[in-house]
Amino acid sequence: MASGRPRVPRTLDEPAFVLHQYAWSESSLILEVLSRQHGRVALVAKGVKRPTSQFRAVLLPLQPLRLSWSGEAEVRTLKAAHWQGGYTLPSGEALLAGYYLNELVLKLLARDDPHPPLFDHYAQAVAALARSQSLPHAGTVQAAVLRAFEVLLLRELGYLPLLHQDSATLQPLQPDTHYHLWPDSGLHPSPPPLTPHAPRTHTHGLRGQHWLALQHALDQPQPWAALCQVCSGACGQALRPLLRTLLHYHSGVRVFQTRQLLLDVQRLRAHPLAD
Repeated sequence: MASGRPRVPRTLDEPAFVLHQYAWSESSLILEVLSRQHGRVALVAKGVKRPTSQFRAVLLPLQPLRLSWSGEAEVRTLKAAHWQGGYTLPSGEALLAGYYLNELVLKLLARDDPHPPLFDHYAQAVAALARSQSLPHAGTVQAAVLRAFEVLLLRELGYLPLLHQDSATLQPLQPDTHYHLWPDSGLHPSPPPLTPHAPRTHTHGLRGQHWLALQHALDQPQPWAALCQVCSGACGQALRPLLRTLLHYHSGVRVFQTRQLLLDVQRLRAHPLAD
């Protein structure tokens, strides 16, 4: 007769990234991971802090992994971890940018809510940040990567309206008209400047042609490359505060710590302290 003991659910060889880790005991860690088929999952890595642990050199953030775990409680038990390879760990500002991606996912994505396309976009973003370190204009590339991922994250979670039409009237956007993106009501024509001769800044939104370009990129079967291209210039710079408002609104976070740290590092590099 078969045993009456219930079978413990197991997940094998799942593509995943470590988002965050914190101590659980003297020898173990709790891992927050992003997996392709299971979404954000919490795992306990038992004994991982011991020098002899096989997981010790593998469970690093921003590295593509294959993980196996068991259990059906809120925190599962890690059984195996393997580095998938493909690129080296980002460093410097690219590393901070990657930590910002992790913080976005932790704050906006609920546990056990799978989004395979979002996992793929995250993997593309991390790989792009790793490659950017050897480019002459690394900062510009990294900024475009962050904007592209923010747009895709907001769309995947249902927080981004259609970008080819006025959200109130459903009329097509006019290419030369500025439109502002509001967290609670979508795209609307921007309010006029305070004075007739005041210059338009990013606080007045983007021209319709830029929103249309973003929507066209999002409509591609593989939107990542097209979206990075759109976000690589002035459009990406003007888009940053608009996306930031949406991210703060939907996450309930006033300041993303990793982004603030990245800005502080960039400010110090631009204006180093006097000896």
